[in-house]
Amino acid sequence: MTDPIALDARTPRHSLPLLYPGQAQKEVFVNEALARLDAVAQPVVLARRTAPPTSHSAGDTYLVVGPASGEWSGQEDRLAISQETHWVFQSPFEGMRIYDREQAAMRLWRDGWSDPQSVPDPAGGANIDTEARGAIATLLLCLRSLGILPAN
Repeated sequence: MTDPIALDARTPRHSLPLLYPGQAQKEVFVNEALARLDAVAQPVVLARRTAPPTSHSAGDTYLVVGPASGEWSGQEDRLAISQETHWVFQSPFEGMRIYDREQAAMRLWRDGWSDPQSVPDPAGGANIDTEARGAIATLLLCLRSLGILPAN
């Protein structure tokens, strides 16, 4: 599904609609821009999906993965943002970060979405430095609590 309001004048990064001088019904365009900005200012995706969920609320955001189907066909790697009655799609840009709630980790766009990498706590080895292991374990715990690393 395409955007319900097709305009040529849009912002370059987030494709927010721009107003024209003397434009009627400005609130429609401003409301669309605010809804999209609300979703992409600090994006949180609920999950990665290939198709729209059967029920969703305004603002629910998903990361579209391939092969996408239904209303999301052709929208792979984009964010699908629910506007209650329709979906708006946001293209990623270099350096865009999203929080993946399902994985409890950050994802970064750099020619594709990064996959959260699990890092195990230190274990094994011939020589054991308990202080170093404790420091590393604390560092890993902090990175997991910040969503930089996924929880084990």
